[in-house]
Amino acid sequence: MTEVVSLLKDLVSIPSVNPMGRDVDGEEYFEGRMVSYLEKFFRDLGVPYCRQPGSVVQPGSGARENIFARWGNPKAEKTILLDAHMDTVPVEGMTIPPFEPRVEGGRLYGRGACDVKGGMAAMLGAFARIVRERPSGGANVLMSCTYDEEFTAKGILDLAKLWSSESGTNPLIPGPPDVAVIAEPTELDIVVAHRGASRWKIRTTGVACHSSQPQNGVNAIYKMGPILSAMERYAAELPKLVAAHPLCGGASISVGRIEGGISVNTVPDECTIEIDRRVVPGEDGEQVIRDVESYLRRETGVDFEFLPPWLTGLTLSDHNNHELADELMGVIREVVGEKKKVGVPYGTNASRLSMTGIPAVVFGPGSILQAHTVDEWISTEQLEQASEIYYRFCLLR
Repeated sequence: MTEVVSLLKDLVSIPSVNPMGRDVDGEEYFEGRMVSYLEKFFRDLGVPYCRQPGSVVQPGSGARENIFARWGNPKAEKTILLDAHMDTVPVEGMTIPPFEPRVEGGRLYGRGACDVKGGMAAMLGAFARIVRERPSGGANVLMSCTYDEEFTAKGILDLAKLWSSESGTNPLIPGPPDVAVIAEPTELDIVVAHRGASRWKIRTTGVACHSSQPQNGVNAIYKMGPILSAMERYAAELPKLVAAHPLCGGASISVGRIEGGISVNTVPDECTIEIDRRVVPGEDGEQVIRDVESYLRRETGVDFEFLPPWLTGLTLSDHNNHELADELMGVIREVVGEKKKVGVPYGTNASRLSMTGIPAVVFGPGSILQAHTVDEWISTEQLEQASEIYYRFCLLR
């Protein structure tokens, strides 16, 4: 078993489930065990590293954390940031043991194997190889492992504060990196543009009473009905309202969750729905929320409330990453042959770095079709190839 495959088995066996805003409890949640493992990994390599408390608090355990390490080449003028997130989506409904990695038929199975512990293992393997071989050429390499990408993306925003604000200086990050490569499952293609997501809740309120006399109350779920119908109409109209991006497609909106009531025999006094609005490059992630509110106020006669968004759509544009993508593509060709520059409909940490002016692309092993699935897996061949590509790219600069 190669070092990178062994690394991925370790990472998959460490639960780091993102609760996705749910009020849950259990040892499998949050990234703390991953941070401890990575701290030992970097310490054993003998490189300087730092645990960075984040701006999101884990119930009962203080702030969630990023961890990053640096390889410094005295002759290097440029710094490359390699970033991979530590959290995974939940495991309910999985048909395989989520934290018991299994290698079979050229695949490694387990939660996070594809999204994105595979990419992390490939990056860590390349980083460790550079540290051990101590090449005379190449760039400085900042290896970051960030928290909470799957829900609020606050981890990468906290990392960016270390070079984008005067109060956040850190000796391992004396200035912004020159370029960034973000690990996500891209099948070894290069993602140069992607959509973002704005997410928020809409709430209706009523008056609770006993269900035997519903006329004495106001049913908040009934009040949500016209809003849901209007949202369905808006979703159908949206493609005509917003021009599609040539690489990553058009805007979309979806109601993903509804909650209301406390029991079947009580008229509900509150109902909430959760909205996911996918934003294309060129749109404003806050303005799109205001547009939805204006539409609903015009189209429905219902009182409702928009709760503050926990995510506002930041997109990855291809306006400043062509040179970076070309350099990375040259390395990819050497290792696996011709690949593509693409746009994708989902979002990544790259958008948070791009907004600070850093050219960023998304690249990694695995297919997005396997991410978040009931039997998540990754190709071990792509895992090894990605690690080799990361390694060679860091030496190129």
